[in-house]
Amino acid sequence: GILSNGLLPYIEDYFSFATPTKLLELTSEESPLLKRLAQEAPGTFQHSKAVANMASQAASAVEADPLLTKVCALYHDIGKIKRPEYYTENQHGENPHDEKKPTMSALIIATHVKDGAELARDYKIPHRVIEVMSQHHGTSLIEYFYNKQKELTPDSVDESQFRYKSLKPQSKEAAILLLADAVEASSRSLDDLNPEKIKAHVKKIVDHKMKDDNQLEETNLTLKDIDTIEDEFVKVLISANHKRIKYQNQLKEEAA
Repeated sequence: GILSNGLLPYIEDYFSFATPTKLLELTSEESPLLKRLAQEAPGTFQHSKAVANMASQAASAVEADPLLTKVCALYHDIGKIKRPEYYTENQHGENPHDEKKPTMSALIIATHVKDGAELARDYKIPHRVIEVMSQHHGTSLIEYFYNKQKELTPDSVDESQFRYKSLKPQSKEAAILLLADAVEASSRSLDDLNPEKIKAHVKKIVDHKMKDDNQLEETNLTLKDIDTIEDEFVKVLISANHKRIKYQNQLKEEAA
């Protein structure tokens, strides 16, 4: 037993095994790569933690691996470390995309998936985690810059230039991560976060990824699973955005 415990970390690293022990170790905010993410791309770090909470809860509800899903969600955007200023959650005023063509902006955005996989390999993240996190956008369309290009050249837009160059989700864990990432990011733009609006928003995003963009066609999720995932996302968003009672001094200030 002593020998096995002593050799386990070396075996995990050498064979790139995603054992429960290794996955638990990777959830620590003191792990080197997560510390870098928190320091160099703090907005992305907060987004990743929110996605991890949402995705792991959904994974538990549909008999996927919640620990694997949580780790993949925590690390899914580590590629943004290389160019944090190009992502909205890390910007404070200036937007470097304003000086670039939509095609170049889309290329920069899409590159974070490849950069993330390279960083993960450098830090000896298990292969299974890299595989799942590399599918967190599938072949989705980078819609903002695609639409921006259509405004400039409506008759000559190559859609393939505005799509992520990865595999569509191949597992429940990867599909849940893709949906949680899209729902969490887009929910930040909502003004009124009442339960009905949250529920409608979650359904809209999931339906778009499933029906319009065909990102879930290679995974083994059932329609019942997708309904359950939507319900879990709604629960997490409602609990994260619950209203608080205003204190007396706040009411006085507002009245004044």
